[in-house]
Amino acid sequence: MSILALDVGTRRIGVAVSGPSNLLARSLTVIRVRNRQKSLEAVQRLVEQEKATSVIVGYPLLMDGTVGAQARHAASFARQLARTLPVPVQLWDERLSTAQAQQALIEAGVPRQARKARLDAAAAAAILQSYLDSDQTLTAAGR
Repeated sequence: MSILALDVGTRRIGVAVSGPSNLLARSLTVIRVRNRQKSLEAVQRLVEQEKATSVIVGYPLLMDGTVGAQARHAASFARQLARTLPVPVQLWDERLSTAQAQQALIEAGVPRQARKARLDAAAAAAILQSYLDSDQTLTAAGR
């Protein structure tokens, strides 16, 4: 079983998935947003395909922790997903995930044009890895 993570934007949704041990995240794909219903259906197909047991949606709070337009958009999408998916959907603070993903792609030597195409999925992987690391820390602490 795996966990799916989403970096929800208005034009693209980056998708990442965990491995079977739920220790490592990997970029999976990018969904091109045409309309909300098609995006929801695409996520539902990926949940089924990857046998995901939960979905993490990046929640892009502003740096001061307040909710801006992008966070409201992500929360709205997450609420709709929760009504359509048979698995739990959870928001996860994703501040700086895109910057982390960009830096990781640069360090991996990915050319500029390829970085642009991979950035959303890489950001979803950064979100998911943050979640997995946090979950493992809590589990290891016996919480």
